[in-house]
Amino acid sequence: MDAEISRLTHDKIAVGKSGLLLIADNYDAFDVRLLATRNATSSLDLMYYLWHDDQTGRALMQEVVRAAERGVRVRMLLDDLNPRSSDVAYLALDGHPSIEVKLFNPSGMRNGSVFRLLELVSRAFAMTRRMHNKAWIADDSVAIVGGRNIGNAYFDAAETNFRDLDLLLLGPAVQQTRRIFSAFWNCDAATPIQLLNASEQGERTGYLDRLAGKLEPSPSGSFGSWRSMAEFVAASNGICWTNSVRVISDPPEKVCGERRGNWLTEELLPIMRSTSESLEIVSPYFIPGRNGFEILTGLAKRGAQVAVVTNSLAATDVAAVHGAYSKYRWKLIQNGIQLFELQPCDRQPSISVFGSKGASLHTKAFTVEPLGAARTDALRKSEIQELVGQALHAIRRQAQRGRRFENCIGKG
Repeated sequence: MDAEISRLTHDKIAVGKSGLLLIADNYDAFDVRLLATRNATSSLDLMYYLWHDDQTGRALMQEVVRAAERGVRVRMLLDDLNPRSSDVAYLALDGHPSIEVKLFNPSGMRNGSVFRLLELVSRAFAMTRRMHNKAWIADDSVAIVGGRNIGNAYFDAAETNFRDLDLLLLGPAVQQTRRIFSAFWNCDAATPIQLLNASEQGERTGYLDRLAGKLEPSPSGSFGSWRSMAEFVAASNGICWTNSVRVISDPPEKVCGERRGNWLTEELLPIMRSTSESLEIVSPYFIPGRNGFEILTGLAKRGAQVAVVTNSLAATDVAAVHGAYSKYRWKLIQNGIQLFELQPCDRQPSISVFGSKGASLHTKAFTVEPLGAARTDALRKSEIQELVGQALHAIRRQAQRGRRFENCIGKG
């Protein structure tokens, strides 16, 4: 890890505090992963749902390979629904003596064959159980977690970009993240790539040579502007330190429908229900369902202020989700829920909340105030909640730049 960061954070970590830094800016999200990789000296543990083979995806992959060339041990766990047409890249990476690659819940039929589609149909339940985790862990001392996958759209390098949040973690929270990584890495559903496809040996060396060659040009002059992690942190208004952090995840056994009592909904719903004052939700794919509708409207009836920010039809990348959500809109409004949509339906084509480029909400987050009695006052009053709240309010303000969406729809 960056020696200056180690010096600055040692005393806090020594007394059991975790450091958190909210990363809302897409350029910063790219840079912090770049810095964590360049500063790594012993290990990189990476787990992602999507890692695109585009400009930023290749640039970060190049840095990972260069870290491996320095002797850093790299473990990559990727969901098998990654957008690659073949296993050549995975096999090439895995062929490096310092890199291991595993795929989560993989198809037995490789390289986009029609048989893979048939397998998806025949194993519909199991094949739709995906790993959506996103974590970048360096030297077991720095972790970046949150909603961003790896690809241009998550780092403001595409025509339409996602609005998202990450957290930079230091201290015990990193060990919690690493334990989640280890649980997925060691589970039966994580399969080494060489056990899935050993037929494309000839192209491995060529791929690594191309990847380790000339550095992929930066997508923007705003990328790579920090020289060290310490400089990045110093420019980001400092780290929030707290004793009250839990990093949680669905268990890998979810792929088999097991351990339902440990799934995230069991952890999160009691926190949502506990609020007596306010609940703010940001979700790009918001479909409350009957149970969610009852929970949200019940809170509003008890006097809590409930607000939801989601994508408009113009902003969503999954139109079917918006169609399902739209059935609940007017009913939620009638029951006291405040609803906001990013890029409202009456915006002009030339208008964008992110300047000249398009934008789509990808953040999944919520805040409650106050937390229930089962949670400590220290957590309820912590700066972490304030930081996340500020980010959510910023997203909400952007949604409010257009008219409140209930003015755009009828009452039918």
